[in-house]
Amino acid sequence: MYVARLGDGYIVKRMPDTGSQHAPDCVSFEAPAEISGRRHLLGSAVKEDPNTGMTSLKLDFSLSKRQARITPASPRPPSGTASTAGSKLSLRGLLHLLWDRSALTRWHPGFEGRRSWGTVHRQLLQAAEQMFIRGQTLATRLYVPEPFFVERRDEIIARRRDTWACAVGSGAGRQRLLLLIGEVKEMVPARHGHKAVIKHVPDVAFAMDDSLYRQLPQRFGPELELWSASDSIRMLMIATLVISDAGLPHIVELSLITVTAQWLPVETAAEQYLVEGLVRSQRAFLKLLRYDLHSQPELASLALTDRGAPAPLMFARDCEGTT
Repeated sequence: MYVARLGDGYIVKRMPDTGSQHAPDCVSFEAPAEISGRRHLLGSAVKEDPNTGMTSLKLDFSLSKRQARITPASPRPPSGTASTAGSKLSLRGLLHLLWDRSALTRWHPGFEGRRSWGTVHRQLLQAAEQMFIRGQTLATRLYVPEPFFVERRDEIIARRRDTWACAVGSGAGRQRLLLLIGEVKEMVPARHGHKAVIKHVPDVAFAMDDSLYRQLPQRFGPELELWSASDSIRMLMIATLVISDAGLPHIVELSLITVTAQWLPVETAAEQYLVEGLVRSQRAFLKLLRYDLHSQPELASLALTDRGAPAPLMFARDCEGTT
């Protein structure tokens, strides 16, 4: 561990690439990069500076746009390929990185009943404060809706408007984009086009281009199927947004992932069954993420952190034996 300066204060951080050297039940434990999708990104798309404690990122999507026309995303690569070859982070890869760095992939029985959206909101923004994109902290471009309370409606809306104010023209005809991370309530037809309704943002819908909406079943079929099949599954969206002259958000690109009631990412029904079973059994574990890898079924689903070192790996397999 080492002490790093963050703003006007100091924090204790783990030295880069040493997470696997900690005991599995240590809060600083991190599974070896080679057993997750993270290994293809370190040193290229994700670079840690031990002198500052900051992490610099390279993205394969833009945070500015020239044209007013909203274009559909291509978030899922062709089968058998990785979307960035390790050189840059996709939207999905960035969301997985934030989930890892926010410790939202870690589960312990003591977390039961204590991991609310307020916890997710706080930990995501804290992690984003330590990440940089072209010299600017990720937190300045990230909108994570805060928990909504009717009695605090006016102040919550005022803070949201302040956050969205950065998405204005930045010269040369370009407009800044915001990043959104939120829980999806529904994605449905609107009076014009389609819209996504995000929980904790009850007064504003997020506009979606028709062509983008039509791509969702093809691009995110497994996620949508799992979300529809289980009431305990939540759908998370990470998206880039453009704010219109009227102050309303329009989705430019998006990616979707499914998580359990405890905000633990799962990709299949078999993985959901495994994760939820371990939660009910009061086990402690670390959920492993694929990031931008889609063609390596041998990756483990999680590492148990309550069985000593080395942390045993567990795999989720469906009825046909596929991981």
